[in-house]
Amino acid sequence: MSRPLLAMLAGLLMSASSVALSAETPIKIGFTGTFTGANASNGIPYRNAAEVFPDTLGGRPVQWIVLDDGGDATNAMRNARRFIDVDKVDAIVGSTSSPTAMTLFDIANQSKTPQLAMAPVAIPDDKRAFVFNVSQPVSLMSSAIVQDMKDQGVKTAAYIGYADGWGDMNWNIFKEMAPKAGIEVLAEERYNRTDPSVIAQVLKVVAADPDAVFIGASTTPAVLPHATLRDQGYEGLIYQTHGTVAQAFLDSGGKAVEDARMPTGPMVVVEDLPDDNPVKKVSQDFIQKYQAKWGPGPVPAFAGTAWDGMLILDAAAAKALKSGAEPGTEAFRVALRDAMQSGEEVVGPNGVFKYTEDDHYGLDERARVMVTVKDGRFRLLQD
Repeated sequence: MSRPLLAMLAGLLMSASSVALSAETPIKIGFTGTFTGANASNGIPYRNAAEVFPDTLGGRPVQWIVLDDGGDATNAMRNARRFIDVDKVDAIVGSTSSPTAMTLFDIANQSKTPQLAMAPVAIPDDKRAFVFNVSQPVSLMSSAIVQDMKDQGVKTAAYIGYADGWGDMNWNIFKEMAPKAGIEVLAEERYNRTDPSVIAQVLKVVAADPDAVFIGASTTPAVLPHATLRDQGYEGLIYQTHGTVAQAFLDSGGKAVEDARMPTGPMVVVEDLPDDNPVKKVSQDFIQKYQAKWGPGPVPAFAGTAWDGMLILDAAAAKALKSGAEPGTEAFRVALRDAMQSGEEVVGPNGVFKYTEDDHYGLDERARVMVTVKDGRFRLLQD
């Protein structure tokens, strides 16, 4: 065989190998979450859900890079920088608490890397380009709380919440919505997630004598003001955020949190949903996968949010790959962002997502239900 022919065949083989390698270039997703520390009970269900994520997105192999940030903003930013500078990820998922998720906005936008925040965040207009909120926005859930208060004849209310970004978000929205529903807010108190006591704050609330109290906290630290209110003889309605819908809240609170009322995604009470609810089948499918890995028992709402994020990325990846851009490039990251905000509906366990260029929250009333604690379980509120 002549040398020119050999050279030509070698070139064709190299070209074919290059095409094959390109076709198998994996999508890379960086996932940072709070899997240790004071808020780990929130983050662990997300990590557990990641253990059952599929090995493809949009039909392309995917590499999930999961790192713990311990709820520390510096760690979360360090993880994000590693994802971008070392791992060359195509999207960032996280973090799993509001304060840490918000610290990643600048990194996501500067690197043109889509970020899917796993905890509710308020997205400033100048940060919206590459940031998407996956968990139900506080405004959507707070409006359900205020409406339930109104339906229950509540005329006065008080607030006890975290002295941080999560507490601020819930308070700022609640203090705006409540008066419009004819509810006077009599008191506002704050506490830290690691405080051993909130007796001083609770005594002030009890002295104000509100019809209902809204606790702007999450999982186990939310039990402290709830239990203290009951210990001090408060008999009114107590509302919690959707951040408390976890087994850790029930286990820590026991009988003290019976009759607590809170909004959540519909997956938590899937057995109570009508068959025509759009999320029921998707929820049941995810629950089956989760329980196959982690055993029988309730599946946390936070795990469902992680699955929501995966489904959003799966749908977006399928569209982005059609653009011809390859994973690991800025062009693909932008195509992924554009696909996410295309207005196409994605049905997840916790709602129907429809992101647009102007709306990176993407959820409506189909993403919420009101539940209560009955006999140590979350049940659909039907009164």
